Amino acid sequence: MPSSVLQGITWGHTRGYLPMVATAQRYNELHPDVRIDWHIRSLQSFADESIATLSAKYDLLVIDHPSIGEAASRGIFTPLDNFLPENFLQDQAKNSVGASHGSYHIADHQWALAIDAAAPVAASRPDLLEANRFAAPETWEDMLELARAGLVALAGLPLDCLMHWYSLCINEGQTPFVSPTTIVDAEVGMAALAAIKELVTICGESSITRNPIAAYELMTGDSYAYSPLAYGYSNYSRMGYAIRSHSPLVFGAPPKRLGKSLCTTLGGAGLAVSARCKGLVLDTALNYAQFVASGPVQTGLFTASGGQPGYRSAWLDAENNRITRSFFTDTLGTLDRAYVRPRHERAIEFQTCATVVMDSYLRSRSSSRETLNALDDLDRRLRRVSSHKPEGTL
Repeated sequence: MPSSVLQGITWGHTRGYLPMVATAQRYNELHPDVRIDWHIRSLQSFADESIATLSAKYDLLVIDHPSIGEAASRGIFTPLDNFLPENFLQDQAKNSVGASHGSYHIADHQWALAIDAAAPVAASRPDLLEANRFAAPETWEDMLELARAGLVALAGLPLDCLMHWYSLCINEGQTPFVSPTTIVDAEVGMAALAAIKELVTICGESSITRNPIAAYELMTGDSYAYSPLAYGYSNYSRMGYAIRSHSPLVFGAPPKRLGKSLCTTLGGAGLAVSARCKGLVLDTALNYAQFVASGPVQTGLFTASGGQPGYRSAWLDAENNRITRSFFTDTLGTLDRAYVRPRHERAIEFQTCATVVMDSYLRSRSSSRETLNALDDLDRRLRRVSSHKPEGTL
C-alpha cells in the first residue's frame, strides 16, 4: 500500500488527462510508496473556474495561466522557485515554447511549470479540400471564400472569439490592454469585432456553441475541410485517433490577414502545487511536478500518451513529428509569437464576464460600439482593483 496518496485535478480530454495518468503510473512504478490520483473537470471549467476552491481540495493542479495573478495575490500555490533547483528552472525557460514558461511567472515567483503548450492554429483535411477543388487558404479572404462554400468548421464559442478578438486587434495594429483607459482604440476594436462577426455570420449560428474540440470532431466527418482559428490539438493529427476518418487533420499557421501573419492568443496548461501541501506531501508533489516537466518525460511518455508538451525540444523531436504529421514543427512558429493574456488577480473574472458580452454581440443583441464600451467598462472596473499589471508582456 502506498504511504503517500496525492490528489490532482486536470481537464477532461485525452490531451489533458491521459498524460497525467500515464506519468502518475510511471512515477508509482519508480516510487511504489506514492500514488497520484487524477480527477477531471470540463474544458469550460478549466478556462473560467476560480482556482481558490480547487487548491483547497487538490495537491496538484493543471491550470490556465490567467489564474496566476489570483494565485500570487492570495497565496494559493507553492512558489516553485523556492524549492526546485535553479538549473532545472533555467532549462525550463530555455526550452519554453514561446512565452509558455514565463506566463506562469508573476510577482517574482514561478507558480507553475509549463507542461502543455497551445495557441489557435489552422487545421485542414487535404482530401476534402481537393475533392471540393479548393487549396488550403493562404489569406483571410481565401478563407472567407471557403467558408461561403460551407467547408469551414469554426470554433466560434464566445470565449474562443474573445481570444480571436485579441489576435485581430493585434493584426489591426494594437496590442490589447496596453492603454490604462481602454483595451484598444475604438477603430481597432470595432474593426476586429466586425471581422469576427462576419466569419461567424457566414459559418452560421451553430458555430457559436462550438469549442475547438467540437470543431475538430466535425472535421473527422465528410463535410468540413478547414478550421482557420482554433487551439491546436495534436491528437487529431495522429492516425487512429479520429476513428470516423481515415484522414487525420493537418495543422499549420492560420491564414494571413492584412498581409501579416496572425499573432494568436497563447493557451496551454501549467502544473501547479497547492499551498496546502506541507512536509512529505510537498516534497512528493514537487518531485512529481519536476518529473512531468522534465525533457525526457515531456519528449517521450507525455507526448506518446496523447499530451501536447510544453517543452520545446519535444516539439522538435523527429518521432513526435512523425506520429503527428509534423504538427509540432508546422505550428511552432505560431506559438512562438503568441500573445499572452492579462494575468492580474481578477483576470479570470474579466474573461468570464467578457465572454457574456461577446455572446451578446455574436447573437446581434448589441452593436460593436456597445460591445467595445462594455468590455472597456469591465476592464477598467477589474483592473482598478488589481495590483499586478495586466499587459501581455512578461
